Amino acid sequence: MRRTFVLLVLAVGLLVRVAPASALDIQEVVSPGGVRAWLVEDHSNPILTLSFSFVGGESSDPAGKEGRARLVSGLLDEGAGDLDSATFQQALTDNSITLRFNSRIDRFSGRLVTLTETRDTAVELLRLALVEPRFDPEPVERIRAQIQASIRSDLQNPRSIASRAWWGASFAGHPYGRSGDGTLESVAAVTADDLEGFVDATFARDGLVVSAVGDIDAATLAGLLDTVFGGLPEAGTVAAAPDTSPQAVGETVVVPVPVPQSVVVFGHAGIGRDDPDWYAASLLNEIMAGGFGSRLTEEIREKRGLVYGVYAYLLPLDHAALVMGGLATQNARVAESIGILRQEWQRMAEEGPTAEELADARTYLLGSFPLRLVDSDGTAGTLMALQEAGLPIDYLDRRAALFQAVTLDDLRRVARRLYRPEQLTVVVVGMPDGVAATVPVPPVPGVPSGGG
Repeated sequence: MRRTFVLLVLAVGLLVRVAPASALDIQEVVSPGGVRAWLVEDHSNPILTLSFSFVGGESSDPAGKEGRARLVSGLLDEGAGDLDSATFQQALTDNSITLRFNSRIDRFSGRLVTLTETRDTAVELLRLALVEPRFDPEPVERIRAQIQASIRSDLQNPRSIASRAWWGASFAGHPYGRSGDGTLESVAAVTADDLEGFVDATFARDGLVVSAVGDIDAATLAGLLDTVFGGLPEAGTVAAAPDTSPQAVGETVVVPVPVPQSVVVFGHAGIGRDDPDWYAASLLNEIMAGGFGSRLTEEIREKRGLVYGVYAYLLPLDHAALVMGGLATQNARVAESIGILRQEWQRMAEEGPTAEELADARTYLLGSFPLRLVDSDGTAGTLMALQEAGLPIDYLDRRAALFQAVTLDDLRRVARRLYRPEQLTVVVVGMPDGVAATVPVPPVPGVPSGGG
């Protein structure tokens, strides 16, 4: 089944005529004011996509003001400069401009999509949003209420509860242990001054990465960069979170919630994006949890029918590297599912993958990657992510060779390093049969206490 899936991905790539990633002509553009960006020119359509991000995100929210970064992300297009919320939104609509902002754990990002004919208007709106956001009372309270409604919904969702509990147990006392969405109380405590403080500390040129894809040349982009970002301070004042590693190593947390099926979140320390073993780890994760035909899906779902879904992924944060995953199943099947998960973790560590698994995983990762680059959004987002990771501008030309260089012996060595079943921290939300908690539920806002 896995080999069939790999071949299907490659066939789809051929049908949509995906160009090789190495075929992209990526230019580095430096504005007269020193703002840098990566550019892929595409004049086939009169559209420009601009993606950008700043160092500093949800992990920079002060204690008791969690949710501040998320609130900012919802308010930057709700009025800026002389334009109130309604006028700003109408300008976006009238000119078919898409402007979105997103708070992440360690960064704050944005995306602008505009037609060439309305580019000047779009650029000015983006500049105003970054340099002169208004944070007027009406939109602040409206977006605050929307976020609080989302939090209320999340606190009834076992998957959200499990995530909050896992992070709270694994990173107690660290910003990573606090939900970036915040709590009802913390979101209520954020003031307009707090929002302005986030903007002043975060929106700076030293932590900025920019990518542009579409109908623009290098000279025009250089001027645009100075127009949008040239007025920002040279250096930000975001207080970086300290480097850390998971706590509660190897523990099991049970959060009792009366639901017919349990949700499980698991994970432990992983491998960083800048680690030479990253490429081997990526191949291993594809073999272990890359969907149909992967070991976890095959052993837990296909052979035994224990779960509705199971997944795992590498998560290289700025201040910690993780491998995480999850599954969901009936309460009566949780213990067996976790047991098989641990067995597969151990088997991979002891035996590593087979040559066939390596070949299939490599074929999939190399063959599916160009699908990310079929449109401007995907390409701009990919270029932004590469810059955030500190990768060179010719990375896409070298990527295939980096994966091709990984040997079976490399995978076996890295498997022993990456997969440590005794270190898995497991959080179960539900009423699982036969699963004993080894530690109490962490004191995380919104997570029901009990167990342990």
